[in-house]
Amino acid sequence: TNLISNPSHLHRSKEHLSWWLCSVLGQYSREFRNQQSKKMLGSIFVIALSLLLPFRCGGFSIFPTSAGVAILSDPRPVQQKPWEATTALFSSFAADGSEYSSSDGEMDDDDDMALNDFDRNGDLEGGETPTVELSPTPMSKNAGNRFVAFVWDRLLDTQDRDAWDLHNDRVGLTEDHVMFCRKANLYNATFNTESMVDILWSLPILSSDLKRVIGHAMCMESTEVHHVHAFMKKEPIIHSLTGGDLEKIPIYRWRHIRDYSLRIDDGRFGFPCMCVALDDEPEQVGNLRHELREETMEYLIRSEKVISAGPLHLPTEFKDDPSSIPVGDLIMFNAKDRHDAINFCENAPNAHEGLYKDMRVHFYNTLDITGKFVSEDRLSEMPCSDMQEALEYWGYPTADDQTPWLNF
Repeated sequence: TNLISNPSHLHRSKEHLSWWLCSVLGQYSREFRNQQSKKMLGSIFVIALSLLLPFRCGGFSIFPTSAGVAILSDPRPVQQKPWEATTALFSSFAADGSEYSSSDGEMDDDDDMALNDFDRNGDLEGGETPTVELSPTPMSKNAGNRFVAFVWDRLLDTQDRDAWDLHNDRVGLTEDHVMFCRKANLYNATFNTESMVDILWSLPILSSDLKRVIGHAMCMESTEVHHVHAFMKKEPIIHSLTGGDLEKIPIYRWRHIRDYSLRIDDGRFGFPCMCVALDDEPEQVGNLRHELREETMEYLIRSEKVISAGPLHLPTEFKDDPSSIPVGDLIMFNAKDRHDAINFCENAPNAHEGLYKDMRVHFYNTLDITGKFVSEDRLSEMPCSDMQEALEYWGYPTADDQTPWLNF
């Protein structure tokens, strides 16, 4: 009441008003110290702050009225003295919820200089980071021709085993199959030079109920087809089924369409699935495959499902042999379920127009026959977990830099 009822104090200069407010607050604080009237002292502080801030910040004037304090706009600019700071050192509230101050921060100049020594990638500028010149991945000595073989256990079994016996026997031979393929893949200029076949992938094919393995498909790369025949005769699973006889095993030359749009990751938005489609007799289909080529390619690309695809040709000795005609298609794609897989295959232009006489659609698993893409689980005893150590002990080149053509 004393502050507001004496308007002459409001016309004092800023320095005198600040000094006057401080003296009044000190007087009242001493007066109410014994009475412990914190409420009264708080009210005085709020009034004093409302009177002081406009003179410090400028732009407003405060005048007492009968109803209280009126805050009016003051058009007169506040005169700034040379020695006064242009920014008040008050703690403020930022939009992101953090507090900041215009005073010196916690980080000193040395810390700031240290941060500037790092570039945008977090590496120390001017450091001795070695420069490595990368070169294209070299081709394997066995590159040139890709062949695909389909092994159907029930059709090849010579011991009249039931479905579950075939499944269990195949699972028991899986480790031998993987070891056999890895031994063929791991070679260099001084070790295992007699290996003439690269196994690109080996895919166990699942039954329709997804409970059993009913066969597998292998993609092999070699300079000549007779090297593929020699490899397959010794393969453990084939040897257990037929004793090394390849007469009933279909082998095709696979012309893989190496387009980036047909290389979707397996398992993306679904489960990996395989379609093996064989053409009808040539006199029945005529030139239908060639006529539907562009339409089929567009269908595969627009689906955004295809992992890899390409036509199956007769396995002639030479790639440019005119008799190596296309006789079917191999398409690996992702599907959400069996119905989605069948719908995708039946709606393909080649199938819709009657090019195929036989189509098989199966989900499949993947085996790492290179030994480069297995993440060991040290909490469980996984099959093939110690295979790489054994191969390294025997002298096989297991390091990535020793067989770079397998780092695909």
